[in-house]
Amino acid sequence: MIDVSKRLHTVEEYYFSKKLREVNLLIASGKPIINLGIGSPDLSPPQKVVDAIANSLFDSNAHKYQSYQGLPELRDAMAGFYKAHYQVNLSPKTDILPLIGSKEGIMHISMAYLDEGDAVLIPNPGYPTYQSVTKLVQATPIFYDLDKSHNWLPDFEALEQLDLSKVKLMWVNYPHMPTGAVPTESAFRKLVDFAKRHNILIVNDNPYSFILNDTPRSILSIEGAKEVCLELNSLSKTFNMAGWRVGMVVGHSDHINNILKVKSNMDSGMFYGIQKGAIEALKCSKMWFVTLNSVYKKRRDLVWQLAESLNCTYDRNATGLFVWAKLPAYVKAEEFIDLVLKEHHIFITPGTIFGSQGEGYIRFSLCAQNEDLEEAIARIK
Repeated sequence: MIDVSKRLHTVEEYYFSKKLREVNLLIASGKPIINLGIGSPDLSPPQKVVDAIANSLFDSNAHKYQSYQGLPELRDAMAGFYKAHYQVNLSPKTDILPLIGSKEGIMHISMAYLDEGDAVLIPNPGYPTYQSVTKLVQATPIFYDLDKSHNWLPDFEALEQLDLSKVKLMWVNYPHMPTGAVPTESAFRKLVDFAKRHNILIVNDNPYSFILNDTPRSILSIEGAKEVCLELNSLSKTFNMAGWRVGMVVGHSDHINNILKVKSNMDSGMFYGIQKGAIEALKCSKMWFVTLNSVYKKRRDLVWQLAESLNCTYDRNATGLFVWAKLPAYVKAEEFIDLVLKEHHIFITPGTIFGSQGEGYIRFSLCAQNEDLEEAIARIK
């Protein structure tokens, strides 16, 4: 056998990739599993989005290679979206790079800016891919703890105590996953000031702005942020287009050009029809979000009931596609979710997959029908 790269020894298979095999085996054996672990929207995109991709298939350019930078009208729609919802002005020609899902942006940004020996600030708890990609490019992760006492926002006094001499990149994610904490303007201002003081590029991963959140914010709305910040965004949760793989990275043209150097060597452009559908999605009125959130609000009410049935507590002010719930004292997250899966056939995500600060917490997804949530409550009771 050929030896694998040393970098492959630094990462493991993604948790959900492994755990879902177990869950699917239980389903195959006839167990009535209710999956509340994955944030994969089960609702449909807007009908005009589906119509746009269907109609595009007959366009003369539909099946050709596409631009690495996406259709000009897609970048125009992305710029319009940021102006309308975040009050951020972006040049569609220079400040926006469409992505085949924002997850690839994590890799592209890391490859563009990190060398072996560089360090990266990663939130704990936080999205596991930040750590995995950092290790794959042979940089060093430095974790900064988030906790309930600071409403899961960065503790800047603690950050200043870290050795930041080799830090080039900092990942932030607001509204926060998995906790649902919303960013304050003050926290964003402090992040921008912190980045300037230490010459660090901050990347805000921002796919949850519009889910059960009345105050969508972009870090780029802060004066001076464009010099030191990038932002990732996605259509996956906002428009129920997770499988379409449409995202974007926005920021200063110099940063965008650096990322394009990586991306243009990694793919051959986004499928034309998906771009046409994305254009229509980005033009949706605010009524789309009202309708979407009316569904998620009902589901969240049921998940709150389920959490209470499991003797968990939660924050009613949290936003996003999940409910982050605290377990009773001394209960271990992974042991707890395995017990619930075995005894009640309900799959819930343990907080520990997001870092050590997730111990004692579990995460429920809102991507399940009301009937399934009611059945889950009945099973626990």
